[in-house]
Amino acid sequence: MENQLIVRDPEILSGIPIFKGTRVPVKNLVDYLEAGDSLEEFLDDFPTVQKEKVVKFLNLSIKYYLAHDHESAA
Repeated sequence: MENQLIVRDPEILSGIPIFKGTRVPVKNLVDYLEAGDSLEEFLDDFPTVQKEKVVKFLNLSIKYYLAHDHESAA
């Protein structure tokens, strides 16, 4: 899939989810944001990750959460 943002490859970091075209785990982004670090700090520390990919990933994650939030509210 050409516009895939996240990939898993057993040959790269034992198959943990990474940003496509990098060796940067998605969990690193989550850890940064949970710690209160900014998106810019994450991007500065991981320059192989494109800002557009991170923003698209966050937007898709929020849309997914909002679409499925009603399930946990019941």
